[in-house]
Amino acid sequence: MKKWFLALALLLLTSCEQGREIVIRETNDHAGNIPVKVTEEQVYQGDLLLVNKEYSLHKVGIQPDIVNLYGYKELTQGYALLDHTIRLSQRVAREFSVMIGAAEGDGVRHFMISSGYRSLDEQDRLYQEKGADYALPSGHSEHNLGLSLDIGSTEMEMNRAAEGKWLEKNAWKYGFILRYPKDKTDITGIQYEPWHFRYVGLPHSLIMKDKNFTLEEYLDYLKTKRTISIETGGKSYEISYVPIAKDTVIYILEGRRYSLSGDNIGGVIVTTSR
Repeated sequence: MKKWFLALALLLLTSCEQGREIVIRETNDHAGNIPVKVTEEQVYQGDLLLVNKEYSLHKVGIQPDIVNLYGYKELTQGYALLDHTIRLSQRVAREFSVMIGAAEGDGVRHFMISSGYRSLDEQDRLYQEKGADYALPSGHSEHNLGLSLDIGSTEMEMNRAAEGKWLEKNAWKYGFILRYPKDKTDITGIQYEPWHFRYVGLPHSLIMKDKNFTLEEYLDYLKTKRTISIETGGKSYEISYVPIAKDTVIYILEGRRYSLSGDNIGGVIVTTSR
């Protein structure tokens, strides 16, 4: 079994003046390990934040690179915008462009973004106008993150369009998930929305697709397993859930690439690869 996998499975907790120290290791020294400080604020930042009727967005969770897509022609090749106000995380827009390019290679090319990022004020106005049956309160909508977008077809409704079918089959390959599936309304609390996609990144989208998980189910799965491993595309990943109550130090094996994402509840997901 991989050394890092064993170490994460056997989380060793010790105390330090600044807060908890979670040592991801097998031995009593930190040789070959890189210390990474995780602040409590990071619980509310990242690509895997759960934002729904129960958990509201913290302002630090809003993507810092929100742009008006109309002003970035290089990011809007191959698809249409409903109007000139569509905004999104620039990073997510790049990933979306890659995905649309792949779809075009399969002969599917009539995509349109009808909604992206909404400010908290915009969400509040929408909620006041539409009511609880058609909108979520400010801070409880994924559109407030900058990671979600409503994707349409210029040909027909998404539940019948080739664009919708292609995305449902392939979006996970590019880090996107269908956020509100037809058979999961009892879990998400939201009716089926074939147009609403959310960026979570790889390898998380792959695991969610393979296990037919919503984001709610995936986060619960990680909390239960604590550590999982996966190999895909020539890369080996280890993913671990770490509860965070205050500033914490984790140690990661030297030579591993890593990323952190909070869950917006009480922990962070540590993803390492090599």
